[in-house]
Amino acid sequence: MHPFNRRHVVKAAVAGATLAVTACGTRAHRDTQKGDGAETRRDGGALADTGAPRDAGVPSTEVPDAHLGAPTPPDAEGLPPAIDASPQGTPSPPEGGVLDVDASDEIVCHGTGARFATSSPSHMFGTGQDTGQDLFPAPVLGPPKGGGICQGSTDVVSLGNGGFVVLAFSGNAIVDGPGPDFIVFENPFGINCDPTHVFAELGTVGVSNDGVNFTDFPCTATMAPYGECSGWHPVNANADSNDIDPTDPAVAGGDVYDLADIGVKSARYVRITDRVDLTGMAGVYDLDAVSIVHPACP
Repeated sequence: MHPFNRRHVVKAAVAGATLAVTACGTRAHRDTQKGDGAETRRDGGALADTGAPRDAGVPSTEVPDAHLGAPTPPDAEGLPPAIDASPQGTPSPPEGGVLDVDASDEIVCHGTGARFATSSPSHMFGTGQDTGQDLFPAPVLGPPKGGGICQGSTDVVSLGNGGFVVLAFSGNAIVDGPGPDFIVFENPFGINCDPTHVFAELGTVGVSNDGVNFTDFPCTATMAPYGECSGWHPVNANADSNDIDPTDPAVAGGDVYDLADIGVKSARYVRITDRVDLTGMAGVYDLDAVSIVHPACP
């Protein structure tokens, strides 16, 4: 990973005018150092212990705001420009042919659905670290490529401070079953290969059936253990180098989520949002993948 500068242009609708701004981000890369057979970061990441209590869910429909700039001038006739009324980060309607919902809100399957994310209908990157953003969405689709307890995966996309990504699963949805229902994979690792001494980068996980209105798992901790935040359990499954099942929460690693904890029965979309209150290298979430443990359409 090499540092480089890039520019992002974002649009936001405010007070009846379309506003355009340029948000600058400078890629920062993760410094590592090998010693005594272990790999450690020199960027002062948060440290985590394993074993986390779970809290009640917090409904949320908020989408991170874009920065605002100067308004667009009126057109040639002196009229204000047309307003883009879509909230920043709101995806287009769900993709056609994903799956059906009948009159009783029951999911109707059309064959076997995907167990890993296949598309990202909505995203917004924040400022700061931008690893993998030039390849998005490829690195976050399909199964994880974890680095195990001793090192983090490099096949990731950094969300940037306050950024978010929404993922969808072609022909499938997550349903509530016994225990964890889905797994979110970041790239934390144990410092000196110690699973109780983890470099953590935290994000908030939310779920939705329409891709617009999300219910979040609570993530407010600033010290270990980090509860239902994502980004603090190392990832064991790697589709390129081992046969560990990335849909088995007992062996896959990553952060596991149970829909029952937030009172949700099913979800077609998963949103991961970087914690805007955490800054620096340890404050930028790096997304690897999401897998379905309990699929609606197995």
